[in-house]
Amino acid sequence: MISLRQRGRWLGYAFACLAAVLLTACSGSGGSGQAAQDAGPGFPVTVKHAMGETTIPKRPQRVVVLDTPEMDAVTLLGIEPVGAAVVDPATGQFPAYLKDKMARTEKVGSLDEPSVEKIAALKPDLILSSKVRHEQIYAQLSKIAPTVFAETPGAPWKDNLKLYAKALGKEQEAAQALARYQERARELGEAIKAKHGGQAPTVSVVRFVDGPTRFYQKKNFSGTVLSDVGVRRPPLQDKDDFSLDVGPELADQADADYVFVMAYGDPSKTQKQAFQASPLWQRMNAVKNNRVFEVEDEVWMLGIGVQGAHLILDDLARAAGVDPRR
Repeated sequence: MISLRQRGRWLGYAFACLAAVLLTACSGSGGSGQAAQDAGPGFPVTVKHAMGETTIPKRPQRVVVLDTPEMDAVTLLGIEPVGAAVVDPATGQFPAYLKDKMARTEKVGSLDEPSVEKIAALKPDLILSSKVRHEQIYAQLSKIAPTVFAETPGAPWKDNLKLYAKALGKEQEAAQALARYQERARELGEAIKAKHGGQAPTVSVVRFVDGPTRFYQKKNFSGTVLSDVGVRRPPLQDKDDFSLDVGPELADQADADYVFVMAYGDPSKTQKQAFQASPLWQRMNAVKNNRVFEVEDEVWMLGIGVQGAHLILDDLARAAGVDPRR
């Protein structure tokens, strides 16, 4: 027979067990909710990209980027990357226009040879690049952290920004930034047309590199920005292609209402001096009218993103003498 004291102890033990079970159940439910909260709104998220699908379990905090489009995108969206590849071998530095936003970013090698070991040491939770640039090391990178690749940099930069924004949980911010850029490009185009009697002027883009000089056409980063503004291009550049290699014998074919020139790498290894000393170049209307403008290669060619695009708009506004209206 169980005494009253024993029965009381037994009932106390039973109630204690029941309370423990309920507490554990509540804690389990709360823990799961806390984990979901820690992941951030919208996470985990699965992103379709050039290499397949990648699931990102939580909002990224430690991001590694391997080209300037990714640098421009993540800093635009308020994230300082923990690591980045150096794109311009001539300077060995990150783009000057992003310097303040990448003050603590560590270098992880060059664009051509990023260091997988340095990337791993940074313990990233997201890696961004493109298939064209780094397809060969995608498998290695994806073992380090969730890795998202666009197909290619350049002309599809707006879609690439949307892709990276989805991986970062910043889609709304990216959409707003693109809308502001598009509106500014449209307004600037209207102002430039008004300055030219209602007709869009022609704009030429010439890049001096180690090898043949290049006339840049419409299917590239700066080409898309010029199209958004609504300016026209000279005949050899008015093509839906990337660029055309030319020699000094075609120097005068760069002529336009405004000519923008830039150089990549060591200027002494380019045709810049021969080109600009050529009688063909010297007889261009743009030269005679002082409408040839030296601009930054890291912006017009390498600054592939909203921030770089705004700097191109700044250059166009200064050249045309109109209000830049940032």
